[in-house]
Amino acid sequence: MDDYHAAGCDGTSNSNCQVTVSVVSHGQGPLVKALLSDLNKYSSSNIEVILTINVEEDLAFDKRDYDFPIQVLRNAKPRGFGANHNAAFALRRCGHFCVLNPDIRFSADPFRHLLSVLAGSEIGVIAPLVRSAEGVVDDSARRMPTPLVIFGKVFNRKQGPDYRIGREPINPDWVAGMFMLFRSDVYAQMGGFDERYFLYYEDVDLCARMALAGYKIVLDPSVSVIHDARRESHRNFSYFRRHIASITRFFLSRVFFRYMLKRVRMRNGASA
Repeated sequence: MDDYHAAGCDGTSNSNCQVTVSVVSHGQGPLVKALLSDLNKYSSSNIEVILTINVEEDLAFDKRDYDFPIQVLRNAKPRGFGANHNAAFALRRCGHFCVLNPDIRFSADPFRHLLSVLAGSEIGVIAPLVRSAEGVVDDSARRMPTPLVIFGKVFNRKQGPDYRIGREPINPDWVAGMFMLFRSDVYAQMGGFDERYFLYYEDVDLCARMALAGYKIVLDPSVSVIHDARRESHRNFSYFRRHIASITRFFLSRVFFRYMLKRVRMRNGASA
């Protein structure tokens, strides 16, 4: 484990420390370097970064080149998505916690506005609008999956976002784990990600649990980022297998049962 470098974000006494950014690299050094450059350019005054090296690699950057503290964690063996981010959360020093993919890019500060919206105590997690490098809206805000929905997507090859995105914030059932911004107290209350999901559906499960706890899921399109999408499960059988395992685990979980039961009760109450 490397030590922190740079000033700022030195515990709760530093009010400038607003966001702990958790990034996990799977041999993605160049992507991480580009992301750190964006963070340094637009958000360096109020963040810290915890970078987890999940697959052994040399750093593609010098921590001294950045104006925010960076802590590097190196895993002896690969850990799952949820386990990595939960470990980073345990070391956070800021009042907010952001899960961020290495392949996210932005051209303005993504946090300032999102933090102001997140101040509402009823919000569990907030995310920006995500676009591809070509400007196409990503399907990062989605409806709760069900076996019937998954069946339809497989055989009908449904494409495109689940929600129509306009100018106003929306409340999707869940937002994808490529960019999720939480208040640290809410993340702690929920116990973070369920580490039984090694890869995939951790974000679905956590959003479902937050909804069951009475929190809203928000996507705010007034902030947008770019995602250089890499659909590994579409090309690699091991990723595909993990995806199927996570889907199955979620559909058999108590969280999914309780979520769907709550939805049925709400619908019956609305129609009564």
